Amino acid sequence: MAAATAPDPSGGATDPVSRFLQERGILTQAQGESSTLLNQVRDGASDMVLSAMNFLGVRYTRGGSSVESGFDCSGFTRHIFEMSVGMVLPRRADEQAKMPSLLQVKKEELKPGDLVFFNTMRRTFSHVGIYVGEGKFIHSPRVGGAVRVEDMREAYWSKRFTGARRADLKSAGMAQGSNSGSAN
Repeated sequence: MAAATAPDPSGGATDPVSRFLQERGILTQAQGESSTLLNQVRDGASDMVLSAMNFLGVRYTRGGSSVESGFDCSGFTRHIFEMSVGMVLPRRADEQAKMPSLLQVKKEELKPGDLVFFNTMRRTFSHVGIYVGEGKFIHSPRVGGAVRVEDMREAYWSKRFTGARRADLKSAGMAQGSNSGSAN
């Protein structure tokens, strides 16, 4: 996958990631190329996060796990992990949180590409997204919604945060960026 290009000098974003971040107020035109979030998105876990950004706007569908059918939250994270690092996650958010090859991560130690979990249905680990940096995460939110980036520091998400997990690619026998798809 080609890396996104920087905003053009006239102040308008030329790539979809920059354009989306500007439209949502996450990145201002004045911040341009020096934006910490944009640099984290490009550098941190760039393959996984940029892969996820390619699905912005794909509609939510309960039980959905593809671009064609739409995604629910766990279908989205499962698709991104399989596509970008070759790791096959379980189908449900609570099962993803309990997967042995995903290591627990403290909120203050989050890195782009980590899975973030929330209690949105009166049960722990009922919703999942992918951390993109600076308190933001990308997810497929709910019926009537579409894949989008939101701020975990907003009251709704902050109250419901239940944990985070990081892929232990070394012990799973994978290298980040591999597209083998053979993780069993």
